[in-house]
Amino acid sequence: MRPARTIAEQLERASWIRRMFEEGARLKAERGAENVFDFTLGNPDCDPPPGVLEALRAAAGENRAGVHGYMPNGGFPEVRAAVARHLAATTGLPFDPEDVFMTVGSSGAINVLLKSILDPGDEVIVLMPCFSEYPFYVQNHAGRMVAVETDERFLPVVGRIAAAITPRTRAIILNSPNNPTGRVYPAPLLTELEALLARLGQPIAVISDEPYKPLVFDGVRQPETAAIVTNCAIANSWSKVFAIAGERIGYLALSPRMEGRESLRGACTFNNRILGFINAPALWQRVAARCLGVGPELEGYRRKRDLLCGALTRMGYDAPKPEGTFYLFPRSPIPDDVAFVRLLAREGVLGVPGRGFGRSGYFRLSLTVPMSVVERSLPGFERAIGRCRQ
Repeated sequence: MRPARTIAEQLERASWIRRMFEEGARLKAERGAENVFDFTLGNPDCDPPPGVLEALRAAAGENRAGVHGYMPNGGFPEVRAAVARHLAATTGLPFDPEDVFMTVGSSGAINVLLKSILDPGDEVIVLMPCFSEYPFYVQNHAGRMVAVETDERFLPVVGRIAAAITPRTRAIILNSPNNPTGRVYPAPLLTELEALLARLGQPIAVISDEPYKPLVFDGVRQPETAAIVTNCAIANSWSKVFAIAGERIGYLALSPRMEGRESLRGACTFNNRILGFINAPALWQRVAARCLGVGPELEGYRRKRDLLCGALTRMGYDAPKPEGTFYLFPRSPIPDDVAFVRLLAREGVLGVPGRGFGRSGYFRLSLTVPMSVVERSLPGFERAIGRCRQ
């Protein structure tokens, strides 16, 4: 059997993150793991916060009927209610537990919503650069991704978004703090977007993908998108904040101001089932409900960010400090970012070319490595940029 043509075509464009991760495995086997500095994958290297581990032990110790069984496809009612209360407290909006759906991470949440709102050929606006899987999520549901470039500072330009909207536009995906750039979209920009959508009067869902929301530095705060944008759906995950990327737990929440949300409830519940998720993991739903106020470990990421950005800048790289996330997105010293990433790999340093995120001429580095890896990688970065000057 051959794979479907659509999948075969997607594989040709498959994630550069995974490609470089696999290249890292090859180099480690060839050179020894201690000689390879792998900045490819956003896989937190720190332990989950103590409160999360305590909640996990407590939830695992429960021994009541049905605790590990099926529940409504949208999740345990008490967990959905806890998330709704948390969202109400943070946004000031009266979130209804019926509009919260526990999902297999933020990725599951986005796929559930897109499946619920897209007919074949409907359009989804995605801001470039973007998380590398968004195009595939849109294609999963027979939609068409419309790429809209951000500005040179990686901030959305509302005029460009306006020019991209057509009668078939059904959604806009916002990701702030942004992967790969680390930019935080400020409140005035979100207000400008809301004014545009209000003028158009067209029902367009703004999907706010928020897995990095608490991962911000230097006093920066991520605005509450749902408090500003009326037709908002929140996709969130605890993978990054709790350092539990392999556990796959998150939620989808429809704003109480979202047009037609009552009719979407049944569609989202149904699609959580038929997409094969069935329900989010029971154990981690209960853990998440106990830990809604637990934040991430920021100081370690901030120290690694400051060290690497400072060192790269002194070497001659254009490497501004990100406002959030645990990624850096420096400019490549040569126009061909793939060629430069290969130069880095020769030095044992693994990054991801910017074209994998829709913006050539840059490369992404993940700070989810020990500080010692950052420190020992610096000579490789310096040798690589030196080769570009020869």
